[in-house]
Amino acid sequence: MADDKPRVEKVSIALTADMAAMVRDAVESGEYASASEVVRDALRDWKYKQQARERQIAELKALIDEGRNSGYVDAEEAFERLITKYQAMIPADANI
Repeated sequence: MADDKPRVEKVSIALTADMAAMVRDAVESGEYASASEVVRDALRDWKYKQQARERQIAELKALIDEGRNSGYVDAEEAFERLITKYQAMIPADANI
């Protein structure tokens, strides 16, 4: 019969005094049963944020690629085109 419990590995971590106090307060208040639970919950939140950040980066890269594939023109080229266009509209006898 397979063990359904995840394998637990003990590690030692160093926390600042403020962080250690936060962990103790969370346990003493009854919000968590142990310091390990506090750290596991914090790591789950961190993992979720990392995954969300990776999704956002992938979405931004897709949007950049979409923009480039839709006839992207760099800024220098765009300004040159505009200057040429509007200079052609100025009458030859204009005093500019």
